[in-house]
Amino acid sequence: MRKPGLTTMTLMGLALGIALGVFIGEYAAVLQPIGNAFIMLLQMAVLPYFLLALILGFGRLSYADAKMLGLTAGGLLLLLWTICFIVVFAMPVAFPELESAAFFSTSVVEQKEQIDFVSLYIPANPFKTLSDGIIPGIVIFGIAVGIALIGVKEKSVLMEGLDSLSAALTRVTEFVVKLTPIGVFALAASAAGTMTMEEVGRLQVYLISYTVGAFLLTFWLIPRLVATLTPFSYKEIIHMSKDALVTGFTTGNLLIVLPLLTENAKKLFTSKALSGERSAPMIDVTIPVSFTFPNIGTLLILLFVPFAAWFSGNALSLVDYPTFASLGFLSFFGSVEIGLPFLLSQLHMPSDLFQLYIMTLVYIGRFATLAAVMHLTALAVMAACAVNGWLSFTWRKLAVYTATSTVVLIIAVAGTYGILNLTVDKTYTKDEVLVSMRWLENPLPAVVHREIPKGYKESARPNPGISRLDTIRKRGVLRVGYNPETLPFSFFNANDELVGFDVEMAQILARELGVELEFIPFKKGTLLRQLQKGHFDIAMSALIATTNLAERIAFSDSYLDINLGIVTQDYRRREFDTIAKIKNKESVTVAVLEDAYYGVRIKEAVPQAKIVPISSHREFFEQKHKDVDFLFVSAEVGSAWTLLYPAYSVVVPQPMHISAPLAYALAGHDAKLENFVSHWLELKKKDETIERLYDHWILGETAAEKEPRWSVIRNVLHWVD
Repeated sequence: MRKPGLTTMTLMGLALGIALGVFIGEYAAVLQPIGNAFIMLLQMAVLPYFLLALILGFGRLSYADAKMLGLTAGGLLLLLWTICFIVVFAMPVAFPELESAAFFSTSVVEQKEQIDFVSLYIPANPFKTLSDGIIPGIVIFGIAVGIALIGVKEKSVLMEGLDSLSAALTRVTEFVVKLTPIGVFALAASAAGTMTMEEVGRLQVYLISYTVGAFLLTFWLIPRLVATLTPFSYKEIIHMSKDALVTGFTTGNLLIVLPLLTENAKKLFTSKALSGERSAPMIDVTIPVSFTFPNIGTLLILLFVPFAAWFSGNALSLVDYPTFASLGFLSFFGSVEIGLPFLLSQLHMPSDLFQLYIMTLVYIGRFATLAAVMHLTALAVMAACAVNGWLSFTWRKLAVYTATSTVVLIIAVAGTYGILNLTVDKTYTKDEVLVSMRWLENPLPAVVHREIPKGYKESARPNPGISRLDTIRKRGVLRVGYNPETLPFSFFNANDELVGFDVEMAQILARELGVELEFIPFKKGTLLRQLQKGHFDIAMSALIATTNLAERIAFSDSYLDINLGIVTQDYRRREFDTIAKIKNKESVTVAVLEDAYYGVRIKEAVPQAKIVPISSHREFFEQKHKDVDFLFVSAEVGSAWTLLYPAYSVVVPQPMHISAPLAYALAGHDAKLENFVSHWLELKKKDETIERLYDHWILGETAAEKEPRWSVIRNVLHWVD
């Protein structure tokens, strides 16, 4: 019986992994380390092998071959790469538009380092460049050494040694590749057991987009280009390459079709009586040498980057594409397994999305090989025609090719957009997650007033000689002031329960004091008056301890630092992403919650700003003030509001990084109460209570009560609860 090949075994591993994930659900997550180990093994030998391939590939050329390759094949390669990049840039237009918002993430306030292209592309220290995995620098270094070797006469010993090392690295890679079925099995099982159905549905966006792009390049854009520039017809190009296309697609192996491609290309010239004496040598040189350069099948995988950005809810904008293209091009000179993680990192995207790419490779790899076969076919034919003077640039033909190809591309993108809009679930649910949030711990029974209770005439100052802390204990009730619109610190959820970070902190404080709990509402403009009248003992609703307030109100020590930013409409976020852009505007209208302190700070930074005081965040989001450009607010609070209003985004203008302390406002100026609350807050930091609440309410890590993934053992066999 014939032993199954690697491709068959990999497909079996994928199928078994998905089946196991569906069967055992989230328990499949234990296989994740095996999948991670496989990815690391894949990357282990790739960088040194890739560097050697560049050095050996260029080093073996003669000056004549190098010149011919540089002038002829080089220009044609650039043409093919340009067409591929057009497809890569066009296909994301087909991605469905999704309303997207997220809980606060520390990445929002991280200072985005500007990419230093000089250090990326010029390897001052090649060894450090290799250790850091900086792909563009490695490419430049490998090409430079390879070209330098062309003129070295006594290089045979060195080349033999490099060949031996390359062969050893190849054996390492071949061994790791044999583990592909196991690695794919582990990754597929873990993903199938833990990914939500929404995530699985969105993965089809990349699969369908790549398939359409590969078919466009293989069966229209590239062969039509060859037919436009050479004496051969579209039909002849397809007929000549069909055997290699079928073999490459079925095996997923480009290397094994190289001899077939070479012979069929030579036969094509013979059949047209165009077998010039320079045709065959050019074909013999072009195909193997160009094999070491990125082909369009490989470059098309760059489509995964805009997909990853879309998948993570922060789609690439037009201004990101030049950086994406320049970094992506050289990053893919080597292995995609090295280049893609590097690219995701440079563009500040979640690196764990690379695991999704590995899962798709079994499917995508076939279409990548299909496009690569047509790439090598086109390059060999056009290069052979060029050296014989048979390559013709006729403006009329080029105009027809450009016009028809543009129409075909538009139809393909529009069709893909239609398909994806019908098949991808675009339901927005983050608002439901926020308003469904509940406490981490069981709450104390509490009286929650929606309005200030009548008859609250208690003096802010307790009886002489009695501290407010003693008054609270004697009363048996802790009165807490809250602002119901300070998401996610204090707000009413869908069950009409008062919840939030500070609300739960109040629960903990009352429990440790051994008293009952009562909540009394306040607004930003009434806080001082209500504290003075003794409506509550402590105000706990994300109060920033500004100097303006600290002059009139007693504050506890700070319990949390928040980060200041702005909230604006999604489509305008790029207008305000740097301080320089904001300053360059003739006029800017800024909404600020009633607090003169931050209005003054904004005027200092942006003198032309017009400040619009608002009494609540909701005024801004419901557009009570039509001419406001953005809301000045903390990134933490702003992120929570964007969950309810996903048409808005939080932006921290670069290089601004301003944090502000949150503290609790205390009635009166009672030293005993101030010391007690401040010491209590220090204890809550030490025992990680504040950290746990921060993760839950601010970062939203446990916001949704996640039900276990559907699985056979739970939902069908009922073996587990």
